Amino acid sequence: MIKPRPRRGGGRPTLADVARKAGVGAITVSRALREPERVSEDLRRQIQAAVDELGYVPDPNARALASARAEVFGVLVPSLTNNVFAEVVRGIYDSLSAGPFRIQLGNTHYSGLEEERLLQVFGPQRPAALIVAGIDQTAASRHLLEKAGCPVVQVMEIGSDPVDMMVGFSHFEGGKAAAEHLIEAGYRRIGFLGARMDPRSQRRLAGYRAAMEAAGLFDPRLVTTTPVPSSVTLGRELFRDALAKAPTLDGVFCNNDDIALGALFECHRASIAVPKTIGIVGFNDLDMMEVAFPSVTSVRTHRYEIGRRAVAMALAAIAGERPAERVVDLGFELRRRESTAR
Repeated sequence: MIKPRPRRGGGRPTLADVARKAGVGAITVSRALREPERVSEDLRRQIQAAVDELGYVPDPNARALASARAEVFGVLVPSLTNNVFAEVVRGIYDSLSAGPFRIQLGNTHYSGLEEERLLQVFGPQRPAALIVAGIDQTAASRHLLEKAGCPVVQVMEIGSDPVDMMVGFSHFEGGKAAAEHLIEAGYRRIGFLGARMDPRSQRRLAGYRAAMEAAGLFDPRLVTTTPVPSSVTLGRELFRDALAKAPTLDGVFCNNDDIALGALFECHRASIAVPKTIGIVGFNDLDMMEVAFPSVTSVRTHRYEIGRRAVAMALAAIAGERPAERVVDLGFELRRRESTAR
């Protein structure tokens, strides 16, 4: 492996350094790096050897001089460890891997103020597009997005007032469908278990409540929530609390799959039969729902496809072919399994 030769003065190698090393003009180097098919194979090898020896790394902001935009997609999500958002990000990366665009990833930690701060950082870098999770931006964040001067795609939700474009699904309808399924399966004292309770979870709770009220079954004592971040252990604790408040509880809709799995484990520990005595429904349909015993009914969301569609919409807008449909609803799917099959 050729080690990069340090430059005099210790600065990072420039395009001009590569040109001098390769014995060609800077324009030729730029063309070879941006559009390699336009130069001969021998010349590409000559320039690549110089790039490798010097350790030159193209600066996407410098490359944007001609277009006034960096070849960067700014992506903001509330968590990098939550499997739900990891799949969205994977869809984005897979869609951009073969092209010139790079990804600058920001973690908002479920904080509106942190989202504002990151947008203030991203804005001056003049990204080619911005992909942001959610529709509940602060007034300041929305203003920054509206003035970004690039395509903006809000993901994981849908609403009537997109900043620019939007792709996701209705969390309200997903929560409503989960509760309706439990009601149709014969459960009546159906609880809601929720952790963190960000805006998406609040909408799932609202959907659950709408279904329960329509059936004449809603009781506020059946709702057990906490602002604490979600975990399987927390699901077990929430289920215990719910049973203590409502001993006749016979079903639970959990705002995510971690909580549902914790509830299932607590049922096993307490010798509560699932689905005979308690029915359980989760949300997101992560892999563990299918392999759990019994397998757990869950609301499947199309997270990877949301990431891919967001990129497709942004690229179309960059190319001057902005999609006619600004809000794309990819829907959800209720996956019925053993945990509600009584």
